Amino acid sequence: MLDALAIFFESPLVKFEVEDLCVRANDKEVRIGCVFDDLPENLTLDATASTSLKEEYLLNDDGDLEIHKVFDCSVKRPKPRVVARALHPTADGYADLLQLKNSELKRRLREKNVDTNGVDQRANPSIRKALWGACDDLKLSMTEIELNKEDAKRIWDQIQKYLPIFALFRADRPSTDQDSEVQNPMNLAVRQAIYELQSELERVQQKVRDAAMDVAKRTLEKLKELAPDLAKELRPTFRSDPKWDSLFRLALTTDEDIPVNKRGSGVRRLILLGFLRAEAERRRVEDNRSDIIYAIEEPETSQHPFSQRALIEALKDLASADGCQVIITTHVPGLAEMLSTDSLRYIRMGQGGRRLIEEGTDTVYEVIAQDLGVIPDNRVRVFVCVEGPNDVAFLRNMARILKAAGEDCGFDVSVSRIGVNSRWLE
Repeated sequence: MLDALAIFFESPLVKFEVEDLCVRANDKEVRIGCVFDDLPENLTLDATASTSLKEEYLLNDDGDLEIHKVFDCSVKRPKPRVVARALHPTADGYADLLQLKNSELKRRLREKNVDTNGVDQRANPSIRKALWGACDDLKLSMTEIELNKEDAKRIWDQIQKYLPIFALFRADRPSTDQDSEVQNPMNLAVRQAIYELQSELERVQQKVRDAAMDVAKRTLEKLKELAPDLAKELRPTFRSDPKWDSLFRLALTTDEDIPVNKRGSGVRRLILLGFLRAEAERRRVEDNRSDIIYAIEEPETSQHPFSQRALIEALKDLASADGCQVIITTHVPGLAEMLSTDSLRYIRMGQGGRRLIEEGTDTVYEVIAQDLGVIPDNRVRVFVCVEGPNDVAFLRNMARILKAAGEDCGFDVSVSRIGVNSRWLE
């Protein structure tokens, strides 16, 4: 699912391939759809054309923007066909307006005998609004609108500016300091530093050229002494300017100069997760976008339980920030327990091999707990639940007295404390 989202948002980590088609599919089409809300009300296509998703009939029956990217796997390298599923006019002569050029829209105005007073015929949105407004029954119906042609494409280009940045962190990765999540921001820092030092580096280049010219001049003088007719000029030519950013190869070290690559996989994943967040924040600022989706596969992987709890708390704080959404996958019931029930989604295989997604409720939470479960601790032979610390003290004293008298209790007494409704389970 996270890979599908990465393909939709055109993440550099995941590319669509024909082999992504489900082996049980009845056709050669792969469809990835996303629904968006909280988008800007108005879209500016150019200096004279302003419109909205509602005016263009590009919202679904819930009033949200629903975009599907469709891949035709009958070709070797399929490119996505972008469509909007929307409550759109289907009446004859009014269903195809988004695909018409300006000259064709003007012709449609004449054909439909629409009053053009107050209509800016230079702006396609104005013409479409007049045409749709003149129709008695647009026959609105949920349909698919191609966003690859004419003004529909221009509208899609504008919409993309407001879609969230998608930052994917996968579980099945080597997690080294050579990963792109690390090297991209570090290389960016190198390029930025080189840009700021450009004048100084140009002076270095000039000094190198001058030194090379001096060597060539002195060599030519000595060459003339040996063979005056052999050469009259000897000049060094630099084939290209130095690529300063390629001269710096970065490796990361942690405390006590321990390389990241030599730390445990859990530490490496935490460090790389930090780089992921930093890179996503940089892209958000540079692209002038306000929203980010962090998608993290199995954050518990290779993590100590303490780190798991700390990481989940950090992700919860991140999700509460404006413009941030966090999606995680997990097989650990303890992590699911730390999240609010309504934020959970349970994915299971239904009849006919179709996957079903159920939203979090108390009933679904119980199913999740039963499905994930925990591996039983075979060391436990007796499990005793009592009400409070006095009962615990009693059991411990009884075990101590019996052992002192040479009686074998048959088990060691260990205590686990769980708070439930202001009481203690011991």
